[in-house]
Amino acid sequence: MQGTLDGVPRLRGPLASPAFRVVAACNVISLTGSALALVALPFAVLEAGGSAADVGYVAAAQLVPLSVVLLAGGVVADRLPRHRVMAAANAVQAAARGGTAALLLTGQAQVWQLIVLTALGGAALGFFLPASQGLLPQTVPQDQLVPAYAIDRTGRNAAAIGGAALGGLLTGLAGPGWALAIDAASFALAGLLRVRLTLPSRPPDAAATTLLHDLREGWREFSSRRWLWASVAQFTLVVAVAVGTIDVLGPLAANARLGGAGSWGLIVAAYSAGAIAVGLVLIRLRPRRQLLAAIGAVPAFAMLLFALAAPLPLGVVLAASATAGACLELTEVCWGATLAQQIPPDRLSRIASYDQFGGLALSPLGAAVAGPLAAAFGTAAVLTAGGALIVVLPLLLLATVPEIRRLGAPAPPPPVKPAGAHGGPPHQPAASG
Repeated sequence: MQGTLDGVPRLRGPLASPAFRVVAACNVISLTGSALALVALPFAVLEAGGSAADVGYVAAAQLVPLSVVLLAGGVVADRLPRHRVMAAANAVQAAARGGTAALLLTGQAQVWQLIVLTALGGAALGFFLPASQGLLPQTVPQDQLVPAYAIDRTGRNAAAIGGAALGGLLTGLAGPGWALAIDAASFALAGLLRVRLTLPSRPPDAAATTLLHDLREGWREFSSRRWLWASVAQFTLVVAVAVGTIDVLGPLAANARLGGAGSWGLIVAAYSAGAIAVGLVLIRLRPRRQLLAAIGAVPAFAMLLFALAAPLPLGVVLAASATAGACLELTEVCWGATLAQQIPPDRLSRIASYDQFGGLALSPLGAAVAGPLAAAFGTAAVLTAGGALIVVLPLLLLATVPEIRRLGAPAPPPPVKPAGAHGGPPHQPAASG
């Protein structure tokens, strides 16, 4: 925000776009509610008479339908107005979460009902995510994509912190039903705002095509870019390792050696603080080679795993966690901006769905094997091995896929035209790998 106009602050950059402001605000609203639900839902399962295993079943009930419909969701988001796809998904999510809240508040909830309603919300999320990835680049010029992603993700991270804190307080004081009711209201409000968005219309499709045709076209677009599929393959493995080590073994290490749940809460908060800090920096500064920055930042995440494995003093672990959050935020922002700049807009949601599917593909396996591996070899050994993989995988990618190092490099100066030469408008190269 810079300058004034008749005493009124004048917005600059991505915030000058009304559509971007609505998109970012909707993300904050819905992510705050989702963070509330993340805390409240396990307690909702227990309140309904469920066991610890039932908590896991309810969590899986979201992931399975999400994975099943994700690729189809990318096709739908490339065919239809993305903000309307997101609004429709929000309506389904609001109904599913509202139904869960009503069952809890009336004392009628059963675990199977929570599983069904959570699965319904997960299916809606499979349509929401690819549309969301494709929508933001429609709201700002390409040269503002990095600060736009940075602003959006900073808002999301702040919403996650505030929503989780509010969710814990509200669940403790009033019960999980009220927290989930607020989550339902957040989906409804965000959907109403999204459906009223005004965006430039996209060119109509040249001809009607089938879902299978569009999926194949998306796969050709994805597989034709070595930098893209190789990066997604690397992210798939890194995310699986991170889920198994941080989400499963991290709390165990904190409980055994760092003082318990309170220390783990501080570690998670430090991670979010690091992510917010680098997001604020990226609003002003942006890497010249965004893909190289996205991949090159990944190894620093291993610092947190090594610090937990040692274990180092809590203060050092907090610093490592903040660094990990900062570096992974750099990856998220630069990766999102790279996809938006390199992929044709009419295929962006399909590519995003393949990317997101890769992130989900091995996560359940990572979570499932972490405990048995820790029991067999020790928590510290598994954390150390996981950290080593997170260091080696991106470095191997950088060494074997030179396009990652070159993409976004400054273009050579154009040749000097001879006197009297007449040229047309400058040629715009097609997005390619």
